[in-house]
Amino acid sequence: MSADVIDGKAFAAALKVGVAGQVNILKEKYGLIPGLAVVLVGEDPASQVYVRNKNKSTKEAGMNSYEHRMEPSVSEAELLSLVAELNHDPAVHGILVQLPLPKHINEAAVIDAIAPEKDVDGFHVINSGLLATGGRGMVPCTPLGCVMMLKDRLGDMSGLNAVIVGRSNIVGKPMAQLLLNENCTVTMAHSRTRELDAVVRRADIVVAAVGVPELVKGNWIKPGATVIDVGINRVEKEDEQGVKKTRLVGDVEYDKAVQNAGAITPVPGGVGPMTIAVLLKNTVTAACRQTGVEEPEI
Repeated sequence: MSADVIDGKAFAAALKVGVAGQVNILKEKYGLIPGLAVVLVGEDPASQVYVRNKNKSTKEAGMNSYEHRMEPSVSEAELLSLVAELNHDPAVHGILVQLPLPKHINEAAVIDAIAPEKDVDGFHVINSGLLATGGRGMVPCTPLGCVMMLKDRLGDMSGLNAVIVGRSNIVGKPMAQLLLNENCTVTMAHSRTRELDAVVRRADIVVAAVGVPELVKGNWIKPGATVIDVGINRVEKEDEQGVKKTRLVGDVEYDKAVQNAGAITPVPGGVGPMTIAVLLKNTVTAACRQTGVEEPEI
């Protein structure tokens, strides 16, 4: 048996179309154009690619895109001053400060400076608290995208055993809260969990987000389980001619896991494309909440 491959690219493309439809309704009915401001500090190549893609996707969805680039030597005070300006700009409904930041800038201080209602990354401590207590806050993009794909695949997840491998504030912890909200029985595991293989083998849903290449072995996967691999790891391997080549792998041993799982996300092409699509959706949500407008259905 070979698992169904969950096509993140196709899912994200459909979500973007839905978001564009929401934006059209907001423009025509209320004259509201959601606006996303992205702040890039420094010249990190990967960050530049992410920001360029976010800018392109925002415009394609019909939203306003505001891009702010700052030198790597910028002071923390200058960055915080820009965030304060964006907080008070009514045309900006979502603010995203691209991470990582230069070492001389306190990332936590910058995240906490973003107005919670404009925190479309969902990283602010108030949004984290709202998610943990069942409140209505902004939800981190990657975990929210994972839950969307799971619900599309499984429908009602009540009572399913879900194992999350990874405990980061960005993915692991919010993922646990979201799955608890779906009435799953959730186990949090990580790289130091004892008998991790036995823990994973009990799972109907496995979410791997630990950042260790192929940590979750294929024979750990329960037959028919749904596997969401959040990991993106660049590894160097030799081909048959002994030439070293770099390739991307996830946190799950995909080639073997695909033989046991009922469904699985590939790397690349699984969770990754969903992050920007959900960012756009979060920006629409933020715009509607800030203006008191009912969010159109997708």
